[in-house]
Amino acid sequence: MNLFEQLKWRGLVFDMTDPALTSILSQEKLTFYLGADPTADSLHVGHLLAYLVAKRLSLAGHKPILVIGGGTGLIGDPSFKNSERQLLTIETSLKNAEGITRQVKQLLPDALIVNNYDWLSSLNAIEFLRDIGKNFNVSYMMSKDSVKSRIENGISFTEFSYQIIQAWDFEHLYKKYNCTMQIGGQDQWGNITSGLELIRKVHGYESKAYGFTFPLVTKSDGMKFGKSESGAIWLDKAKTSSYDFYQFWINTADDDVILRLKQFTFLSVEEISALEIELKNNPEKRNAQKVLARELTQLIHGKKALEEAEHITQALFSGTIEQLSASEIEMGFKDLLTFETQDNELLIDLLVKTDLVQSKREARDLIQSGAVSVNGDKITELTYLVHKSKAIDNKYSILRKGKKKYALVKHL
Repeated sequence: MNLFEQLKWRGLVFDMTDPALTSILSQEKLTFYLGADPTADSLHVGHLLAYLVAKRLSLAGHKPILVIGGGTGLIGDPSFKNSERQLLTIETSLKNAEGITRQVKQLLPDALIVNNYDWLSSLNAIEFLRDIGKNFNVSYMMSKDSVKSRIENGISFTEFSYQIIQAWDFEHLYKKYNCTMQIGGQDQWGNITSGLELIRKVHGYESKAYGFTFPLVTKSDGMKFGKSESGAIWLDKAKTSSYDFYQFWINTADDDVILRLKQFTFLSVEEISALEIELKNNPEKRNAQKVLARELTQLIHGKKALEEAEHITQALFSGTIEQLSASEIEMGFKDLLTFETQDNELLIDLLVKTDLVQSKREARDLIQSGAVSVNGDKITELTYLVHKSKAIDNKYSILRKGKKKYALVKHL
C-alpha cells in the first residue's frame, strides 16, 4: 500500500481538495501544517489523532509545521460550536500555548513549531481590511458550514472573521516556508478551503496548495470520544494520571477497538489483523484493548509510566494491593472516599467511618467471617488497630470488604 492507501485503511481519510493527493503523497515530499488553538494548557485525546496523522506524514518524509494558535485562540473558531467561545486573555493564551508546545514537541520532535501570535499581533486593522479582507466575498464566507450553522442563533463579527485569520496563517506559511498543505479534522474543511482561496488570489491561480481532512473520532454508541465519567482525558499526566489514561484505552468497547488500533497506533496491518482475529475468537481476553492501552500510554507518558499503570491494574485485579507504593495508591484509588486520621484506630470504627459498613455490628460480623482485609492481609481480630507504622509508605491503609469494595485511610 502507498501512503494514501495506508491512511485510508486506517480510517484517516475524510476529504481532500485535489484527487491528485492520492499519488502526490507518495511521490513528492510536502511541507504541511496542522494547527491547534490553546484553549487549555494541555491537549486531550480528542486532539491526539490530528498529531498522529501528522506523525505518519512525517515518518513518510513530509515536513510538518505545528502552529500553536496563540493569536487565533484569542478570536475563537466557530466551527460547529453552538455558541460563542469564552474569549481568552493574551496572558492565558500564551501560557496555554507553552504547555501545548511541550506536548507536541514530544510527539513530533523534528517538527517546526510556530505561534501565529507572532505574526497576527503585528497586523493592524487597515492592513487586515485592505490586504486580506478584500480577498473574501461575504456570500462565500456565509456559505461555509461552520458559519451557516450559527447564523440563526447569532455569530459575532469576531468569530465570523476567524476563517479569514486562519486563511492568512496558511498564506503566511506558504510564502515563508513553502508550506503547500494544511491538514485537519473534517470540521476544518471551511477554514482550509478559505486558505487555499487566499493563496490563489495572492499568489496566482496556478499556485499549488492542498487541503486534507480526516474524520472526527466518534464512538460506535454515539457518545463523544475523549471523555470519561470524570471528564476529559488529558495528555498532561498532572491532569489525567497515567493509570487513568491507561484505563481509558483498556476500557474501549469491542466494537471500537480495532478502529482505534488502526487510527492511534503504529502497529502494522498484519499485527492489527491478528488482533482482530483474536478478538473474534477470544473476546473475553481483551488482548486488543490491552495492546491499545500499552501502545498509547507508552507513546504519551513513556515506558516507566506504562509499567506503573500496569502494576496498579494488576494489583487491583489480583488483590495484591500491598505491593503498591503511595504514589500508585493515589492514582489507583483517587476516586475512593478517603478518611484522614492522626490516630491509630480500631478497624471496626474505620469500617463505619469509611462507609464500607452501616454499623459496628455489621463490621464485627464481616471481620469474624474473614471478609475484611487491611493492605492485603485478612483480619479476623475484633480489636485490631490500624497503625500508621504498618501503613504503605507510612501513609495509606487500604481497607477491603469482600473482593471489590475498597476504602482508603490516609495517616497524617
